[in-house]
Amino acid sequence: MIAAYIDEFIMFCAGLWMTSVGFGYLTLSRNPANRVPMARHFKWMGPLLLTIAIVLAIAS
Repeated sequence: MIAAYIDEFIMFCAGLWMTSVGFGYLTLSRNPANRVPMARHFKWMGPLLLTIAIVLAIAS
């Protein structure tokens, strides 16, 4: 039971990180010219991961 809460907390934190990288609040590298191409997908993957974590937290 406590493992599920830890898993949801980690998912929520990862979703926050992905969202902030996707929208440009944080960068993956110090040189913005070396932006990873996959980081543009973080704009939709981050909020999706946040939604999944919240739904799982409510369901448990």
